[in-house]
Amino acid sequence: MANHDILLTSANWSADLGQAPMDDESFRKMAEEVKRPRSTGVSVFRNTHSTAHPPATVEAEQTSGALNLSPPNPDRVWESLNPVALNAATLAGNGLFANAQQSPEIAHFDILRTRLLHAMQERGWTRIAITSPTHGCGKSFVAANLALSLARRPSSRTVLLDLELRQPALANLFGLTDIGPIREFLNGEQPLESHFRRVGRTLALGLNGTPVSAAAEVLHEPSTTDTLDAMVAQLHPDLIVIDAPPVLVSDDVLALLPKVDAVLLIVDGTKTTAEEVRACERLFEGNCPLMGVVLNRAQDRGLRRYRYGHK
Repeated sequence: MANHDILLTSANWSADLGQAPMDDESFRKMAEEVKRPRSTGVSVFRNTHSTAHPPATVEAEQTSGALNLSPPNPDRVWESLNPVALNAATLAGNGLFANAQQSPEIAHFDILRTRLLHAMQERGWTRIAITSPTHGCGKSFVAANLALSLARRPSSRTVLLDLELRQPALANLFGLTDIGPIREFLNGEQPLESHFRRVGRTLALGLNGTPVSAAAEVLHEPSTTDTLDAMVAQLHPDLIVIDAPPVLVSDDVLALLPKVDAVLLIVDGTKTTAEEVRACERLFEGNCPLMGVVLNRAQDRGLRRYRYGHK
């Protein structure tokens, strides 16, 4: 019996407390009523928000003995997301490139986009975590520009998700305010269509407006796994780009790894050491595939074509 039904059952029994004792026949009838299948009221987008079923639908579900729902329609789900317009000047000031003509740096992200897409699609993967050995290597900058590059493809669907729970940065990079805490989405309190923002028809933003101190605990929660799985089913994106916690700072990224298909490591050419990169590789080994390493702020002129230069 589902949790929703258990709660209803408990309420029914509680309502009967304090009444006169029942005879055997009355008790039998009440037990049969409690066990009778009920409609769980699952909504189009999430399983936690009730909408009444027409009587014929309920009857069909009860006859079959199981709840039969058609899969969510991604087109309808995308249309339900709150649309936002990004300010080009704010984006440019934060080093984000929404327009292919804005900067020659865009070509590097487009190359990264295509190589990553090919590698992920060959393996049937959709979730890529963008991480770094420590803070300040530019992983949020790379994650945001990679998502914008992916979203420039017509008829595509990209999700950008901020799971750097302790120090969320993407909302500020995009210049968006009034962003609710992503924890309420991850634990099922807020439905996807209430929390996410849609940029055009190709990019969905799952941002975070409130730091979470118990980040690893939230990422360990089964409800987080269920919510992310439901998000994939509802939005059916080509790729989910996740701004992930840094590797060597806490156990947050370890809690996240089982929920992603692969990781992309961003290193800072001015401060990341070879030993830090090796430590990250050892941690990923046997836990999650490492798709590649992106060198940010490269000092060597021979590597200038890979130089991005933002946080």
